[in-house]
Amino acid sequence: MSRPTPSQAAASPPPQQPMRGIAFKVASVCVFVAMAAIIKATSGVVPPGEAVFFRSFFALPVIVAWLVWRGELRHGLKTPNPMGHLWRGLVGTAAMGLGFTALGLLPFPEVTAIGYAAPLMVVVLAAMFLGENVRLFRLSAVGVGLIGVLIVMSPRLSVTSDPLSMAETLGAVVALGGALCAALAQVFVRKLTRTEGTAAIVFWFSMTASVLALFTLPFGWVLPGPGTAALLVLAGILGGIGQIFLTSSYRYADASLIAPFEYASMLLALGVGYFVFDEVPTWAMLGGAAIIIAAGIAIIWRERRLGLERGRGRRAMSPNG
Repeated sequence: MSRPTPSQAAASPPPQQPMRGIAFKVASVCVFVAMAAIIKATSGVVPPGEAVFFRSFFALPVIVAWLVWRGELRHGLKTPNPMGHLWRGLVGTAAMGLGFTALGLLPFPEVTAIGYAAPLMVVVLAAMFLGENVRLFRLSAVGVGLIGVLIVMSPRLSVTSDPLSMAETLGAVVALGGALCAALAQVFVRKLTRTEGTAAIVFWFSMTASVLALFTLPFGWVLPGPGTAALLVLAGILGGIGQIFLTSSYRYADASLIAPFEYASMLLALGVGYFVFDEVPTWAMLGGAAIIIAAGIAIIWRERRLGLERGRGRRAMSPNG
């Protein structure tokens, strides 16, 4: 039996395998947390722009090998919308750089919790730029989630003359800025999926981020030691593996089913922060994170219900239904 072409594979997606999709999603979360921990461990030596380069450039061999294995390298990278990839690359690279900066200034779990603001912001940005219909329930959940973000950030927002306090304040603001850029990147990805395949979106983002990171060379790149360089290369490889796992998870299960497993990263971040970086979580961080996660799950639950209702409506209108 001949192997299906990429176009045939795209036209005939694999059957739904929820447990397999969940397994890929959890694996991607674990890999991305490990990658972020490496970036944090090297943040005292390597500036964020340089870390972005390593994370993006050394993900490319993994992604290319994956595309070769799937038979998508030859045709999957063609794009009718190069400017769309450029804009997605700009905001995505900014999100990565800001996130890496925050990891060097704040405890690991706090950066993770503030990052959960991104999917909340996507709801608002999608309504503004994509014309998506957002009703009161989702807007209310977004409002509650953003209150949780403020609770997490509140201990860091008291500006004093203490350099450590000022750095933490900067870290909180930078982390929130990174979440906003990540939300914008997700909006651009939603637009790209209308005309672009997954292979093109994944590959061209890593390529664009690698090139953009080089513009930070004049701002203090360093020559890392062998151990640090090895860690940064590993971070890039893990980033590529995590992206493949994440993409694979959406091939086997609905997004609304696997999305809540993203919040497993908080448990991992708490463990890594405590055992690796000696960071003890505060009650404000724990309480705020719980509110953010609850709001995010409420939005996912609502999206799933609406999706099921739309599906029933389409079946009812079908002449064969």
